[in-house]
Formats: sequence, C-alpha cells, structure tokens
Amino acid sequence: MTSPYTLYGAPVSLFTGKARSYLRKQGIDFVEVSPGSDRYLNYIVPTVGRWIIPVMETPDGRIIQDGADIIDHFEKGDGQPLRRMSVYPESPVLLAISHLFEIFGGEGLMRPAMHYRWNFDRENLDYLRSEFALVAPPAASPEEGERVFLHNSGRMRKATVKFGATPETAPLVEQAFHQWLDLFNAHLAHHPYLLGGQPTIGDFGLIAAMWAHLFRDPVPQSLIKAHAPRVGRWVERMATSEPYAHEYDAETDMISDNDVPETLKSMMRHVAEEWLPEITAHYEHANQWLADRPDLVAGTNGKDNPASRNIGEAVFEWRGTRITTVVQPYRFWLLQRLHDDLAAAEPSDQARVRQLFRDTGVEALLDLRTIRRVDRVDHLEVWGPVTDD
Repeated sequence: MTSPYTLYGAPVSLFTGKARSYLRKQGIDFVEVSPGSDRYLNYIVPTVGRWIIPVMETPDGRIIQDGADIIDHFEKGDGQPLRRMSVYPESPVLLAISHLFEIFGGEGLMRPAMHYRWNFDRENLDYLRSEFALVAPPAASPEEGERVFLHNSGRMRKATVKFGATPETAPLVEQAFHQWLDLFNAHLAHHPYLLGGQPTIGDFGLIAAMWAHLFRDPVPQSLIKAHAPRVGRWVERMATSEPYAHEYDAETDMISDNDVPETLKSMMRHVAEEWLPEITAHYEHANQWLADRPDLVAGTNGKDNPASRNIGEAVFEWRGTRITTVVQPYRFWLLQRLHDDLAAAEPSDQARVRQLFRDTGVEALLDLRTIRRVDRVDHLEVWGPVTDD
C-alpha cells in the first residue's frame, strides 16, 4: 500500500485551506501534520528556505510548497491519475473566471480575513489562543504554547495593518464583506459551486480565506450563518469529499460560457470595485521598484533576505479613502497564471474573455504586467530575467 501524502499545515492557516480542500475533494489519501513537528522544523523549513505553510511531502519524498503548486502537482504533474476531476475548465472563458476568483479568494479577501480575526478580541481571543497552540511542538508546555500564540498574534496583528485593516477602515471592510456575502449567497441559490456543478480552481482560491478565517473564527462565522447560509453550506461542501448538495439537482455540468449568470457577473464587478485599485497600485509600485534596480540579479528576490515576501507598500484609493497596503510579488505570480492561460487560447476565445471582463469592469487585470516576470524557484518567489518585451 502506498504511503499517504503529508500536508504540513494547520486548521487556523488561510493558505492551508486551499490545499486541504483540494486533497479532500479529489479523494487523495493524506495526513495533516503540525508545523510544530520535528520533521517540519528540522527538515522542511531548511529545505523550503523559510517557515511557511502549506507544504506537501509526497510518498517519494518530493517537497512542494504553496497551494497552487500542490494542486498543479496533481493537475499537471506526476499525480494526474489520482484526481477525480480537473479543476481547470476547458473553456478559456470559464478558466479565466476561475483564475480571477482564485486570485481574489487568496488575496482580495485578505483584508476582511485579517480584520475579522484580529480586531474582535472579546469574541475571538480564547478561540485563537487554542487554535494557535496547535502549531506549537506536540510536547510543548502550556507556557510554550502561550509563547507561540503571542509570537504569532503579534506578527499577524502587524500584518493586519499592512493589509489595510485598521480602526479607520474597519467600517468599510465590514461593508465590503457584507456585500460580498450577499452577492455570493445569491449566486449559490442556483449553483453549488462557483461555475456550476463541480468545484474549480476558483472555488479552491475562495475557500482559503472563507474557511480558516471567515467561517471557523467566531465573529465571521456567526455573520455568515445568520445572513448568508448558502455561503456557509458552500464552505462545508468544500471541506468534505461527499457531494453535500441537498438543495441542488445532481447534475455536475458547468455553466455555459455563452451565458454567464448575472449573479456571477455581479461578483466579478465586486472584484473590480474591491481589488482592482489595490492590485493596480501594487503593479505600479513594483515596476518603479524594479526600474530603480536595473542590476537586480535574475533568480533572486532583490532583497538581503532571500525569503522576504514584501517589496514595500503602495497607496491607493479604496471606497473613498486612501489606504496603504504591503506589496508582495506572489500576487503577480498568481495573476501570471491567468495571463499565461489566456495567451494560450485561440484569438476568438481571448476576445470573448476580454469582452466579459470589460463588461464586468475587470478587463484592466488582463493587461497588468511587471517589467520582469515573477518565477518560483526552490520554493521562493524570485524575479526572472530582463526581456525585450
């Protein structure tokens, strides 16, 4: 019998949720191991080059870091025979939509995810203290577990501010999240998943924030259950290998790429309002940052710390106020996946994607580029070579 895959992650981790959901949906045999384990701390971290989750170790010892790379191991790599279905739609239109929500789920929902976790201590603190104890070494004492929590709490509270969730923006963050729930809940009235009868990479992107932070944490969970119950059932559906689709027909068909539902278009318009100004500002900052470093060596991140994920901060207008958020090249790498798949499509399909994205206000995302590509080499985000393009 083949040994199962090992997923190093934690229930409290946003990005682990993307990989875990995929493995469950595809019926892949795996065990989840705490990042406090000896194997993770003494082997995985030195191999990957930083403390980060999720990481998957294959039965033959291969190490794969990042939810998208873990998924692609099975979708496009050696693990193909193990999957039940492809999560990348064949239709270029549906594939582009799916990539859009993969990015928005993991990155565009970061602000409400961090706000609802770290800005409600009265309701959340005891729960979070218990959850973060799970990333401590298994034999840790209560005092050691508390130190782990305080370390992570301090680090994540700083990150919350860097993602734009501050006391000043709190009402806007909550307003935006309420709108998102209303739109998603309306769409799920007729479709069990984002694009119809099966989950796609868009669902797995969305589940990242929607599972760990926005459904398991006390404050947003009560909000979802009270005001967006279909979203809650979608989260539960994404967390199990069972169909869990009582309110829908048993069909597994995808929506038609010639008749994209208005509910889905409304969700795309929300992405335009909620995230397009931010990611546009990030590209502008990154391109200036790169222009200021013409001698940056390809295959590096241009920082003194090879594991650093940030290249500064960008200022932009969001919902009528100016805010500042941290710029991370990982986001550009994710968006390149949309760009690359669209470039591989037939010209007629590219035009259809553009028209849909234009109609929903997100066309500008298709044209955002950094002057050097972002690559992932040895589990780290690095800058590619200078090109003549």
